[in-house]
Amino acid sequence: MSLKSERRGIHVDQSELLCKKGCGYYGNPAWQGFCSKCWREEYHKARQKQIQEDWELAERLQREEEEAFASSQSSQGAQSLTFSKFEEKKTNEKTRKVTTVKKFFSASSRVGSKKAEIQEPKAPSPSINRQTSIETDRVSKEFIEFLKTFHKTGQEIYKQTKLFLETMHYKRDLSIEEQSECTQDFYQNVAERMQTRGKVPPERVEKIMDQIEKYIMTRLYKYVFCPETTDDEKKDLAIQKRIRALHWVTPQMLCVPVNEEIPEVSDMVVKAITDIIEMDSKRVPRDKLACITKCSKHIFNAIKITKNEPASADDFLPTLIYIVLKGNPPRLQSNIQYITRFCNPSRLMTGEDGYYFTNLCCAVAFIEKLDAQSLNLSQEDFDRYMSGQTSPRKQESENWSPDACLGVKQMYKNLDLLSQLNERQERIMNEAKKLEKDLIDWTDGIAKEVQDIVEKYPLEIRPPNQSLASIDSENVENDKLPPPLQPQVYAG
Repeated sequence: MSLKSERRGIHVDQSELLCKKGCGYYGNPAWQGFCSKCWREEYHKARQKQIQEDWELAERLQREEEEAFASSQSSQGAQSLTFSKFEEKKTNEKTRKVTTVKKFFSASSRVGSKKAEIQEPKAPSPSINRQTSIETDRVSKEFIEFLKTFHKTGQEIYKQTKLFLETMHYKRDLSIEEQSECTQDFYQNVAERMQTRGKVPPERVEKIMDQIEKYIMTRLYKYVFCPETTDDEKKDLAIQKRIRALHWVTPQMLCVPVNEEIPEVSDMVVKAITDIIEMDSKRVPRDKLACITKCSKHIFNAIKITKNEPASADDFLPTLIYIVLKGNPPRLQSNIQYITRFCNPSRLMTGEDGYYFTNLCCAVAFIEKLDAQSLNLSQEDFDRYMSGQTSPRKQESENWSPDACLGVKQMYKNLDLLSQLNERQERIMNEAKKLEKDLIDWTDGIAKEVQDIVEKYPLEIRPPNQSLASIDSENVENDKLPPPLQPQVYAG
Protein backbone atom coordinates (compact mmCIF):
# COMPACT_ATOMS: atom_id res chain seq x y z
CA MET A 1 0.00 0.00 0.00
CA SER A 2 1.59 3.21 -1.11
CA LEU A 3 1.56 6.49 0.76
CA LYS A 4 -0.36 8.11 -2.03
CA SER A 5 -3.17 5.57 -1.91
CA GLU A 6 -3.40 5.90 1.85
CA ARG A 7 -3.98 9.62 1.55
CA ARG A 8 -6.64 9.31 -1.08
CA GLY A 9 -9.54 9.42 1.38
CA ILE A 10 -8.23 12.40 3.40
CA HIS A 11 -6.69 14.65 0.80
CA VAL A 12 -8.42 18.03 0.42
CA ASP A 13 -7.38 20.41 -2.32
CA GLN A 14 -6.73 23.93 -1.05
CA SER A 15 -9.12 25.29 -3.67
CA GLU A 16 -11.89 23.34 -1.93
CA LEU A 17 -11.39 25.46 1.19
CA LEU A 18 -12.31 28.63 -0.69
CA CYS A 19 -15.81 29.99 -1.25
CA LYS A 20 -17.49 28.05 -4.04
CA LYS A 21 -18.82 31.31 -5.48
CA GLY A 22 -15.26 32.27 -6.45
CA CYS A 23 -14.91 35.44 -4.38
CA GLY A 24 -11.51 34.36 -3.03
CA TYR A 25 -12.46 34.14 0.65
CA TYR A 26 -12.49 30.99 2.78
CA GLY A 27 -15.70 29.00 2.66
CA ASN A 28 -17.34 27.10 5.49
CA PRO A 29 -19.24 23.78 5.47
CA ALA A 30 -21.74 25.35 7.86
CA TRP A 31 -22.49 27.93 5.15
CA GLN A 32 -22.77 25.25 2.44
CA GLY A 33 -19.30 26.09 1.14
CA PHE A 34 -19.90 29.86 0.88
CA CYS A 35 -18.00 32.56 2.72
CA SER A 36 -19.82 34.75 5.23
CA LYS A 37 -20.59 37.49 2.71
CA CYS A 38 -21.86 35.21 -0.06
CA TRP A 39 -23.84 33.09 2.38
CA ARG A 40 -25.71 36.12 3.68
CA GLU A 41 -26.53 37.15 0.12
CA GLU A 42 -27.86 33.68 -0.65
CA TYR A 43 -29.74 33.62 2.65
CA HIS A 44 -31.36 36.99 1.90
CA LYS A 45 -32.41 35.80 -1.56
CA ALA A 46 -33.91 32.60 -0.18
CA ARG A 47 -35.70 34.46 2.58
CA GLN A 48 -37.13 37.11 0.26
CA LYS A 49 -38.29 34.34 -2.07
CA GLN A 50 -39.99 32.58 0.83
CA ILE A 51 -41.65 35.80 1.97
CA GLN A 52 -42.90 36.44 -1.58
CA GLU A 53 -44.28 32.91 -1.84
CA ASP A 54 -46.01 33.30 1.53
CA TRP A 55 -47.60 36.57 0.42
CA GLU A 56 -48.78 35.04 -2.84
CA LEU A 57 -50.28 32.13 -0.96
CA ALA A 58 -51.98 34.47 1.51
CA GLU A 59 -53.41 36.62 -1.29
CA ARG A 60 -54.68 33.55 -3.15
CA LEU A 61 -56.38 32.25 -0.03
CA GLN A 62 -57.93 35.65 0.58
CA ARG A 63 -59.27 35.79 -2.99
CA GLU A 64 -60.80 32.35 -2.63
CA GLU A 65 -62.33 33.34 0.70
CA GLU A 66 -63.65 36.55 -0.83
CA GLU A 67 -65.23 34.75 -3.78
CA ALA A 68 -66.79 32.13 -1.53
CA PHE A 69 -68.14 34.81 0.80
CA ALA A 70 -69.50 36.92 -2.06
CA SER A 71 -71.25 33.98 -3.73
CA SER A 72 -72.99 33.03 -0.50
CA GLN A 73 -74.91 36.32 -0.28
CA SER A 74 -78.47 36.25 -1.67
CA SER A 75 -79.13 39.95 -1.59
CA GLN A 76 -77.12 42.32 -3.75
CA GLY A 77 -77.49 45.20 -1.28
CA ALA A 78 -76.56 43.06 1.66
CA GLN A 79 -73.74 41.68 -0.40
CA SER A 80 -72.37 45.17 -1.18
CA LEU A 81 -72.62 46.24 2.43
CA THR A 82 -70.98 43.06 3.69
CA PHE A 83 -68.34 43.16 0.97
CA SER A 84 -67.38 46.71 1.89
CA LYS A 85 -66.96 45.66 5.50
CA PHE A 86 -64.95 42.68 4.31
CA GLU A 87 -62.72 44.97 2.25
CA GLU A 88 -62.16 47.17 5.28
CA LYS A 89 -61.35 44.12 7.39
CA LYS A 90 -59.05 42.83 4.68
CA THR A 91 -57.15 46.15 4.52
CA ASN A 92 -56.73 46.27 8.29
CA GLU A 93 -55.57 42.65 8.37
CA LYS A 94 -53.09 43.26 5.56
CA THR A 95 -51.69 46.31 7.35
CA ARG A 96 -51.34 44.31 10.54
CA LYS A 97 -49.54 41.50 8.71
CA VAL A 98 -47.11 43.92 7.05
CA THR A 99 -46.31 45.47 10.43
CA THR A 100 -45.81 42.04 11.99
CA VAL A 101 -43.51 40.91 9.19
CA LYS A 102 -41.47 44.09 9.44
CA LYS A 103 -41.06 43.61 13.17
CA PHE A 104 -40.18 39.96 12.70
CA PHE A 105 -37.44 40.67 10.18
CA SER A 106 -36.20 43.87 11.80
CA ALA A 107 -33.04 41.96 12.83
CA SER A 108 -31.55 42.64 9.42
CA SER A 109 -32.08 46.38 9.71
CA ARG A 110 -29.18 48.67 10.27
CA VAL A 111 -28.85 48.95 14.01
CA GLY A 112 -26.67 52.00 13.82
CA SER A 113 -28.92 53.94 11.45
CA LYS A 114 -31.08 56.85 12.58
CA LYS A 115 -34.24 54.93 11.81
CA ALA A 116 -33.20 52.14 14.16
CA GLU A 117 -32.22 54.65 16.81
CA ILE A 118 -35.69 56.18 16.67
CA GLN A 119 -37.70 52.96 16.54
CA GLU A 120 -35.81 50.84 19.06
CA PRO A 121 -36.67 51.37 22.73
CA LYS A 122 -33.94 53.07 24.69
CA ALA A 123 -34.97 51.91 28.15
CA PRO A 124 -32.22 49.75 29.63
CA SER A 125 -33.19 46.11 29.77
CA PRO A 126 -33.25 44.15 33.03
CA SER A 127 -30.67 41.74 31.65
CA ILE A 128 -28.13 44.53 31.14
CA ASN A 129 -28.77 46.07 34.55
CA ARG A 130 -28.57 42.75 36.39
CA GLN A 131 -25.72 42.02 38.75
CA THR A 132 -22.89 41.17 36.37
CA SER A 133 -20.37 38.47 36.96
CA ILE A 134 -16.76 39.25 37.71
CA GLU A 135 -15.68 38.48 34.17
CA THR A 136 -18.45 40.56 32.60
CA ASP A 137 -17.66 43.48 34.87
CA ARG A 138 -13.96 43.24 34.03
CA VAL A 139 -14.64 43.15 30.29
CA SER A 140 -16.96 46.15 30.55
CA LYS A 141 -14.33 48.21 32.34
CA GLU A 142 -11.68 47.23 29.79
CA PHE A 143 -14.01 48.18 26.94
CA ILE A 144 -14.76 51.62 28.42
CA GLU A 145 -11.07 52.28 29.08
CA PHE A 146 -10.23 51.23 25.53
CA LEU A 147 -12.82 53.58 24.00
CA LYS A 148 -11.62 56.56 26.03
CA THR A 149 -8.59 56.84 23.75
CA PHE A 150 -10.87 57.49 20.76
CA HIS A 151 -12.74 60.42 22.35
CA LYS A 152 -15.82 61.32 20.28
CA THR A 153 -15.60 58.23 18.07
CA GLY A 154 -15.36 56.08 21.16
CA GLN A 155 -18.49 57.65 22.64
CA GLU A 156 -20.42 56.99 19.44
CA ILE A 157 -19.24 53.36 19.38
CA TYR A 158 -20.23 52.85 23.00
CA LYS A 159 -23.67 54.33 22.35
CA GLN A 160 -24.25 52.04 19.36
CA THR A 161 -23.04 49.01 21.30
CA LYS A 162 -25.35 49.67 24.23
CA LEU A 163 -28.25 50.20 21.86
CA PHE A 164 -27.45 46.92 20.13
CA LEU A 165 -27.44 45.00 23.44
CA GLU A 166 -30.79 46.52 24.39
CA THR A 167 -32.16 45.58 20.97
CA MET A 168 -30.93 42.01 21.32
CA HIS A 169 -32.74 41.73 24.64
CA TYR A 170 -36.08 42.32 22.90
CA LYS A 171 -35.15 40.01 20.02
CA ARG A 172 -34.32 37.05 22.24
CA ASP A 173 -37.43 35.22 21.06
CA LEU A 174 -36.20 35.19 17.46
CA SER A 175 -34.41 32.19 16.02
CA ILE A 176 -30.66 31.90 16.51
CA GLU A 177 -30.10 32.44 12.77
CA GLU A 178 -31.92 35.77 12.91
CA GLN A 179 -30.00 36.82 16.01
CA SER A 180 -26.81 35.88 14.19
CA GLU A 181 -27.82 37.96 11.18
CA CYS A 182 -28.58 40.91 13.43
CA THR A 183 -25.12 40.61 15.02
CA GLN A 184 -23.38 40.34 11.64
CA ASP A 185 -25.25 43.42 10.41
CA PHE A 186 -24.13 45.29 13.50
CA TYR A 187 -20.49 44.33 12.87
CA GLN A 188 -20.72 45.46 9.25
CA ASN A 189 -22.51 48.71 10.08
CA VAL A 190 -20.04 49.74 12.80
CA ALA A 191 -17.02 48.92 10.63
CA GLU A 192 -18.41 50.90 7.69
CA ARG A 193 -19.18 53.91 9.90
CA MET A 194 -15.67 53.97 11.32
CA GLN A 195 -14.10 53.76 7.85
CA THR A 196 -16.37 56.29 6.11
CA ARG A 197 -17.32 58.79 8.79
CA GLY A 198 -14.57 58.38 11.37
CA LYS A 199 -11.76 57.88 8.80
CA VAL A 200 -10.27 55.23 11.10
CA PRO A 201 -7.37 53.24 9.56
CA PRO A 202 -8.16 49.59 8.73
CA GLU A 203 -5.69 48.19 11.27
CA ARG A 204 -7.31 50.20 14.06
CA VAL A 205 -10.75 49.19 12.85
CA GLU A 206 -9.80 45.54 13.37
CA LYS A 207 -8.63 46.25 16.94
CA ILE A 208 -11.84 48.12 17.72
CA MET A 209 -13.98 45.36 16.23
CA ASP A 210 -12.14 42.79 18.37
CA GLN A 211 -12.97 44.78 21.50
CA ILE A 212 -16.59 45.23 20.42
CA GLU A 213 -16.95 41.51 19.78
CA LYS A 214 -15.38 40.72 23.15
CA TYR A 215 -17.74 43.09 24.98
CA ILE A 216 -21.05 42.12 23.39
CA MET A 217 -20.42 38.36 23.18
CA THR A 218 -19.33 38.17 26.81
CA ARG A 219 -22.73 39.58 27.71
CA LEU A 220 -24.74 37.54 25.21
CA TYR A 221 -22.86 34.27 25.65
CA LYS A 222 -25.29 32.51 28.01
CA TYR A 223 -28.23 33.29 25.72
CA VAL A 224 -26.78 32.49 22.29
CA PHE A 225 -24.35 29.61 22.97
CA CYS A 226 -26.05 26.25 22.38
CA PRO A 227 -29.60 27.59 22.86
CA GLU A 228 -32.42 25.16 23.60
CA THR A 229 -34.21 26.12 20.38
CA THR A 230 -31.50 24.48 18.25
CA ASP A 231 -30.24 20.93 17.85
CA ASP A 232 -26.65 21.89 18.73
CA GLU A 233 -26.62 19.72 21.86
CA LYS A 234 -27.91 16.76 19.87
CA LYS A 235 -25.10 17.24 17.35
CA ASP A 236 -22.56 17.45 20.19
CA LEU A 237 -23.66 14.11 21.58
CA ALA A 238 -23.66 12.54 18.11
CA ILE A 239 -20.09 13.63 17.28
CA GLN A 240 -18.84 12.56 20.73
CA LYS A 241 -20.40 9.13 20.29
CA ARG A 242 -18.92 8.93 16.79
CA ILE A 243 -15.41 9.77 18.03
CA ARG A 244 -15.66 7.19 20.84
CA ALA A 245 -16.67 4.57 18.29
CA LEU A 246 -13.56 5.45 16.24
CA HIS A 247 -11.11 4.95 19.13
CA TRP A 248 -9.44 2.14 17.18
CA VAL A 249 -8.30 4.40 14.33
CA THR A 250 -4.50 4.45 14.28
CA PRO A 251 -2.14 7.18 13.05
CA GLN A 252 -1.02 4.81 10.29
CA MET A 253 -4.56 4.56 8.92
CA LEU A 254 -4.72 8.37 8.73
CA CYS A 255 -1.14 8.61 7.46
CA VAL A 256 -0.18 10.97 10.27
CA PRO A 257 3.47 12.06 9.83
CA VAL A 258 4.10 12.48 13.56
CA ASN A 259 6.53 10.41 15.65
CA GLU A 260 5.36 10.56 19.25
CA GLU A 261 8.45 8.63 20.38
CA ILE A 262 10.32 11.92 20.14
CA PRO A 263 9.74 13.66 23.50
CA GLU A 264 9.46 17.10 21.95
CA VAL A 265 6.90 15.87 19.41
CA SER A 266 4.93 14.13 22.15
CA ASP A 267 4.80 17.40 24.09
CA MET A 268 3.52 19.21 21.00
CA VAL A 269 0.75 16.64 20.56
CA VAL A 270 -0.30 17.03 24.20
CA LYS A 271 -0.33 20.82 23.86
CA ALA A 272 -2.40 20.63 20.68
CA ILE A 273 -4.98 18.41 22.40
CA THR A 274 -5.04 20.75 25.40
CA ASP A 275 -5.65 23.79 23.19
CA ILE A 276 -8.51 22.21 21.25
CA ILE A 277 -10.15 21.14 24.54
CA GLU A 278 -9.59 24.58 26.08
CA MET A 279 -11.68 26.13 23.29
CA ASP A 280 -14.88 25.25 25.17
CA SER A 281 -13.87 27.32 28.20
CA LYS A 282 -13.73 30.59 26.24
CA ARG A 283 -16.68 32.96 25.80
CA VAL A 284 -15.55 35.19 22.97
CA PRO A 285 -15.49 33.75 19.41
CA ARG A 286 -12.09 35.34 18.78
CA ASP A 287 -10.66 33.56 21.86
CA LYS A 288 -12.07 30.25 20.65
CA LEU A 289 -10.43 30.86 17.28
CA ALA A 290 -7.16 31.63 19.06
CA CYS A 291 -7.28 28.17 20.69
CA ILE A 292 -7.76 26.56 17.26
CA THR A 293 -4.85 28.56 15.88
CA LYS A 294 -2.53 27.58 18.76
CA CYS A 295 -3.52 23.94 18.32
CA SER A 296 -2.75 24.12 14.60
CA LYS A 297 0.66 25.72 15.15
CA HIS A 298 1.60 22.96 17.60
CA ILE A 299 0.62 20.44 14.93
CA PHE A 300 2.81 22.14 12.33
CA ASN A 301 5.74 22.17 14.78
CA ALA A 302 5.27 18.47 15.56
CA ILE A 303 5.28 17.61 11.86
CA LYS A 304 8.29 19.81 11.20
CA ILE A 305 10.32 18.17 13.98
CA THR A 306 9.35 14.68 12.83
CA LYS A 307 10.06 15.20 9.13
CA ASN A 308 12.80 17.79 9.60
CA GLU A 309 11.11 19.93 6.95
CA PRO A 310 8.11 22.30 6.80
CA ALA A 311 4.70 20.63 6.91
CA SER A 312 2.32 20.68 3.95
CA ALA A 313 -1.46 20.90 3.87
CA ASP A 314 -1.64 17.17 3.10
CA ASP A 315 0.27 16.53 6.34
CA PHE A 316 -1.69 19.02 8.44
CA LEU A 317 -5.29 17.88 7.83
CA PRO A 318 -4.75 14.17 8.71
CA THR A 319 -2.88 15.19 11.85
CA LEU A 320 -5.67 17.60 12.84
CA ILE A 321 -8.18 14.76 12.39
CA TYR A 322 -5.99 12.57 14.61
CA ILE A 323 -5.83 15.29 17.30
CA VAL A 324 -9.62 15.68 17.27
CA LEU A 325 -10.10 11.91 17.53
CA LYS A 326 -7.59 11.66 20.35
CA GLY A 327 -8.87 14.70 22.28
CA ASN A 328 -12.65 14.39 21.64
CA PRO A 329 -13.25 18.08 22.50
CA PRO A 330 -16.40 18.82 24.52
CA ARG A 331 -19.34 20.52 22.75
CA LEU A 332 -17.42 20.56 19.49
CA GLN A 333 -20.38 21.26 17.21
CA SER A 334 -21.76 23.96 19.53
CA ASN A 335 -18.43 25.78 19.51
CA ILE A 336 -18.16 25.59 15.72
CA GLN A 337 -21.72 26.88 15.30
CA TYR A 338 -21.14 29.66 17.85
CA ILE A 339 -18.01 30.86 16.04
CA THR A 340 -19.78 30.66 12.69
CA ARG A 341 -22.78 32.67 13.87
CA PHE A 342 -21.21 35.39 16.01
CA CYS A 343 -17.56 35.84 15.08
CA ASN A 344 -16.40 38.93 13.23
CA PRO A 345 -16.78 37.74 9.58
CA SER A 346 -13.47 39.24 8.46
CA ARG A 347 -11.63 36.75 10.67
CA LEU A 348 -13.42 33.74 9.19
CA MET A 349 -13.00 34.80 5.56
CA THR A 350 -9.29 35.69 5.59
CA GLY A 351 -6.10 35.19 7.58
CA GLU A 352 -4.67 32.22 9.41
CA ASP A 353 -7.59 32.07 11.86
CA GLY A 354 -10.01 31.58 8.98
CA TYR A 355 -7.74 28.97 7.35
CA TYR A 356 -7.36 26.88 10.50
CA PHE A 357 -11.06 27.14 11.33
CA THR A 358 -12.00 25.97 7.83
CA ASN A 359 -9.66 22.99 8.23
CA LEU A 360 -11.26 22.14 11.57
CA CYS A 361 -14.70 22.16 9.92
CA CYS A 362 -13.34 19.86 7.21
CA ALA A 363 -11.85 17.55 9.86
CA VAL A 364 -15.20 17.27 11.67
CA ALA A 365 -17.00 16.67 8.38
CA PHE A 366 -14.48 13.93 7.53
CA ILE A 367 -15.01 12.23 10.91
CA GLU A 368 -18.79 12.30 10.45
CA LYS A 369 -18.53 10.68 6.99
CA LEU A 370 -15.54 8.42 7.67
CA ASP A 371 -16.00 4.96 6.13
CA ALA A 372 -13.97 1.89 5.18
CA GLN A 373 -12.78 3.37 1.90
CA SER A 374 -11.46 6.49 3.64
CA LEU A 375 -9.16 4.33 5.78
CA ASN A 376 -8.39 1.84 2.99
CA LEU A 377 -10.04 -1.01 4.92
CA SER A 378 -12.44 -3.69 3.83
CA GLN A 379 -16.05 -3.13 4.80
CA GLU A 380 -15.97 -6.31 6.88
CA ASP A 381 -12.99 -5.15 8.94
CA PHE A 382 -14.46 -1.68 9.32
CA ASP A 383 -17.76 -3.07 10.64
CA ARG A 384 -15.96 -5.36 13.10
CA TYR A 385 -13.84 -2.48 14.42
CA MET A 386 -16.86 -0.18 14.76
CA SER A 387 -18.89 -2.82 16.61
CA GLY A 388 -16.02 -3.49 19.03
CA GLN A 389 -15.76 -7.18 18.14
CA THR A 390 -12.06 -6.81 17.42
CA SER A 391 -9.35 -4.19 17.00
CA PRO A 392 -6.52 -3.74 14.50
CA ARG A 393 -3.93 -6.43 15.12
CA LYS A 394 -0.25 -5.85 15.54
CA GLN A 395 1.61 -6.11 12.27
CA GLU A 396 4.56 -8.43 12.03
CA SER A 397 7.97 -6.79 11.74
CA GLU A 398 8.58 -8.26 8.29
CA ASN A 399 5.39 -6.63 6.97
CA TRP A 400 6.49 -3.08 7.82
CA SER A 401 7.57 -0.96 4.90
CA PRO A 402 11.00 0.70 5.18
CA ASP A 403 9.47 4.19 5.33
CA ALA A 404 6.84 3.27 7.95
CA CYS A 405 6.43 5.70 10.80
CA LEU A 406 8.44 4.71 13.87
CA GLY A 407 5.70 6.00 16.11
CA VAL A 408 3.23 3.56 14.55
CA LYS A 409 5.64 0.66 15.10
CA GLN A 410 6.12 1.63 18.73
CA MET A 411 2.38 1.99 19.17
CA TYR A 412 1.78 -1.57 18.01
CA LYS A 413 4.54 -2.80 20.31
CA ASN A 414 2.87 -1.02 23.20
CA LEU A 415 -0.50 -2.50 22.22
CA ASP A 416 1.02 -5.99 22.20
CA LEU A 417 2.60 -5.38 25.61
CA LEU A 418 -0.71 -4.12 26.98
CA SER A 419 -2.42 -7.23 25.64
CA GLN A 420 0.09 -9.44 27.44
CA LEU A 421 -0.31 -7.45 30.64
CA ASN A 422 -4.06 -7.79 30.35
CA GLU A 423 -3.76 -11.57 30.08
CA ARG A 424 -1.45 -11.70 33.09
CA GLN A 425 -3.83 -9.52 35.07
CA GLU A 426 -6.73 -11.84 34.23
CA ARG A 427 -4.72 -14.87 35.41
CA ILE A 428 -3.78 -13.08 38.65
CA MET A 429 -7.42 -12.14 39.26
CA ASN A 430 -8.54 -15.74 38.69
CA GLU A 431 -5.86 -17.07 41.07
CA ALA A 432 -6.79 -14.45 43.68
CA LYS A 433 -10.45 -15.45 43.49
CA LYS A 434 -9.47 -19.13 43.83
CA LEU A 435 -7.28 -18.33 46.86
CA GLU A 436 -10.12 -16.38 48.43
CA LYS A 437 -12.46 -19.35 47.95
CA ASP A 438 -9.90 -21.76 49.45
CA LEU A 439 -9.51 -19.53 52.53
CA ILE A 440 -13.24 -19.38 53.03
CA ASP A 441 -13.56 -23.18 52.65
CA TRP A 442 -10.67 -23.79 55.10
CA THR A 443 -12.22 -21.45 57.69
CA ASP A 444 -15.58 -23.16 57.36
CA GLY A 445 -13.91 -26.61 57.68
CA ILE A 446 -12.01 -25.69 60.86
CA ALA A 447 -15.15 -24.23 62.41
CA LYS A 448 -17.08 -27.44 61.63
CA GLU A 449 -14.38 -29.68 63.13
CA VAL A 450 -14.29 -27.63 66.34
CA GLN A 451 -18.07 -27.80 66.60
CA ASP A 452 -18.03 -31.59 66.15
CA ILE A 453 -15.40 -32.06 68.90
CA VAL A 454 -17.34 -29.83 71.30
CA GLU A 455 -20.50 -31.83 70.68
CA LYS A 456 -18.68 -35.19 71.10
CA TYR A 457 -16.76 -34.25 74.26
CA PRO A 458 -18.89 -31.77 76.17
CA LEU A 459 -17.15 -29.84 78.95
CA GLU A 460 -18.59 -29.92 82.48
CA ILE A 461 -17.79 -26.76 84.30
CA ARG A 462 -17.97 -27.09 88.12
CA PRO A 463 -18.16 -24.23 90.62
CA PRO A 464 -14.83 -23.50 92.37
CA ASN A 465 -14.20 -24.72 96.02
CA GLN A 466 -14.46 -22.23 98.92
CA SER A 467 -11.16 -20.57 99.37
CA LEU A 468 -9.23 -20.67 102.67
CA ALA A 469 -9.04 -17.59 104.78
CA SER A 470 -6.09 -15.45 104.29
CA ILE A 471 -3.39 -15.45 106.91
CA ASP A 472 -3.82 -11.75 107.47
CA SER A 473 -7.58 -12.04 107.72
CA GLU A 474 -9.39 -10.93 110.88
CA ASN A 475 -11.61 -14.07 110.87
CA VAL A 476 -10.78 -15.43 114.32
CA GLU A 477 -13.07 -18.51 114.13
CA ASN A 478 -11.20 -20.08 111.28
CA ASP A 479 -7.82 -19.04 112.54
CA LYS A 480 -6.20 -22.37 113.74
CA LEU A 481 -2.75 -20.95 114.06
CA PRO A 482 -0.85 -21.65 117.30
CA PRO A 483 -0.40 -18.82 119.74
CA PRO A 484 2.52 -16.59 119.09
CA LEU A 485 5.82 -17.41 120.71
CA GLN A 486 6.63 -15.43 123.80
CA PRO A 487 10.17 -14.18 124.23
CA GLN A 488 12.01 -15.81 127.10
CA VAL A 489 14.72 -14.22 129.21
CA TYR A 490 17.62 -16.39 130.37
CA ALA A 491 19.69 -15.24 133.30
CA GLY A 492 23.19 -15.36 132.58
